[in-house]
Amino acid sequence: MSIEEELNLLLRGVVEVISEKELKQKLISAHTKKRTLKVKAGFDPTAPDIHLGHTVLLQKLKHFQELGHDVYFLIGDFTAMIGDPSGKSETRPALTREEVLINAQTYEEQIFKILEPTRTKVVFNSSWLSKMSAIDVVKLCSHYTVARMLERDDFHKRFLNEQPISIHEFIYPLLQGYDSIALQADVEVGGTDQKFNLLVGRELQRDFGQEPQVVMTLPLLEGLDGVQKMSKSLGNYIGITEPPQEMFGKIMSISDQLMWRYYELLSDSSLKEISELKEKVQKGSLHPKEVKKQLALEIVTRFHGQKAAKEAEIEFERVFKHKKLPKKIEEIAISWPEGKIWLPKLLQLAHFTSSTSEAKRLIIQGGVKINQEKVMSPETEIPSGKTYLIQLGKKKFKKVKIFSKNKA
Repeated sequence: MSIEEELNLLLRGVVEVISEKELKQKLISAHTKKRTLKVKAGFDPTAPDIHLGHTVLLQKLKHFQELGHDVYFLIGDFTAMIGDPSGKSETRPALTREEVLINAQTYEEQIFKILEPTRTKVVFNSSWLSKMSAIDVVKLCSHYTVARMLERDDFHKRFLNEQPISIHEFIYPLLQGYDSIALQADVEVGGTDQKFNLLVGRELQRDFGQEPQVVMTLPLLEGLDGVQKMSKSLGNYIGITEPPQEMFGKIMSISDQLMWRYYELLSDSSLKEISELKEKVQKGSLHPKEVKKQLALEIVTRFHGQKAAKEAEIEFERVFKHKKLPKKIEEIAISWPEGKIWLPKLLQLAHFTSSTSEAKRLIIQGGVKINQEKVMSPETEIPSGKTYLIQLGKKKFKKVKIFSKNKA
């Protein structure tokens, strides 16, 4: 590739790059000096699973690897114990060392579904941050002012609203910035919500006599609702370890408009190929569902293999096109001390919903079926002693046996 072609690949889907001129210069320098760039992305292991929203960054890292550069997948095991305040309206609870290590292990197992192992260096920031003395931390803090910290949007809003800001939250961006110094990073990639922290790293590198890193921010992928960012806590996510059929079904459930966003940020298809697909859909020569199916096949293949993806497609068609039940339906048993159980409570206990209020809302919306019959009243009570086929929406099925504790 020419330098311009490399830039086009690297800038695909990027919201902002600071600066494009510097990135181009680093690419030229890498070619001239026959060296690889150090490309850094940090992940605090605050939850055990990686979802498609995380893979937006991983795909960008993969682009750098395709051009022959080295990726430093930085697991913030030290900073996770502080808690990243980015975008939070209150102080974020810190994790224990045990929680961090368990989550970090699952990250290592999952990232190589996308990244090339030979060009990926997994590093833990405790390797250098845990060795810093109190004097080192105080000296690091001297490189930034409170006024500068309060320029950050979330800190500024909390300050104006008289909400607490702990001193340790100011230290977090400095420690993240110091990671770039320790690695001598050429480029750091992060979500748009990380822009302030990435720039801190750039400025600290300059203060420490290093060439400042190029900062690249990528969009936060919208979840299945097409509105809020993909998040496990919001329930609008697609986990990369989810079963193939569930993953396929979720991708097929997104809107036609959101589909193009997923194509640009998640697919390996070129922008030209995506543009050609859009043109065919607009002209009516290609149905959006077929395009969405291509995307679902590509993503499921990436994480589960081609055979599993094809089986997921066949099962999707069987269930949703031909209105048949899935071949495999999870069976669970629930004990209940009374003769009847309130349906919203049953949905919660069967892990269809996280709360009874969410269950009531879904029932009222017509999203719940019992033995293939729609139930519309949230006050419905279900007799125990029987097994029921429960369906939530179009994708979730479970056979639930309810038995009385008193009779067990």
